[in-house]
Amino acid sequence: MTASRARSVPSRRLILAALGALLTPIWAQAQPQSQAPKETVTPEAFLRGIYTPYPNQDFKGQPFWQVDRFFAPDLARAIEADMREAKRRGEVPKLDGDPFVDAQDWDIDKLAISVKADGPKAVGLVSFENQGKPTEIKLDLVRTGMGWRISDIKWPSGTLSELYKK
Repeated sequence: MTASRARSVPSRRLILAALGALLTPIWAQAQPQSQAPKETVTPEAFLRGIYTPYPNQDFKGQPFWQVDRFFAPDLARAIEADMREAKRRGEVPKLDGDPFVDAQDWDIDKLAISVKADGPKAVGLVSFENQGKPTEIKLDLVRTGMGWRISDIKWPSGTLSELYKK
C-alpha cells in the first residue's frame, strides 16, 4: 500500500472511536437502576440489600467487619476500635455474633422488612423466624454522604450502641 492510499483509508482506531462515541449514549440509557448513585437508594432498598441473602442456606453472613459499608461513622469507629483491641488482646470482640440477625447461627425464614423514613433518618423493622423462633429487629438509619447507614440496631436482647457504651 502506498503512503497516499494509507492516508485515505480510515484507520481501525478511528472507526472504533466513532462507533464508541455513537454507542455510549445508548449503553448509558440501558444500564439497570441498581447502578444508580448510592444517594438514590432508598432506606428500604439498603435494608433489603443486607437481609435478602439470609434465607439462602449457603449464605454465611454479611462481612460486617466492613463496617463503613453498613454503619454510620461513629458506630463504625466504635466497632473497628473494639475489633482491633480484642485482636490485640487475643479475645473475642464485644460483637461476637451477626448483628443483623442477633445470632451466631441462623436458619432464616419468613423475612419481612418495613421502613418509615423521615428526611435524613429512617427506622427499619425487620422480622423473621430464626430456627423457628420469631425475631424482630429495629434498625435506626441515617443518610450519610455514602448513602443510608445503620446508626443503631435494637435486638430483643439490647442495642448495638449499648454494647459499646459498656
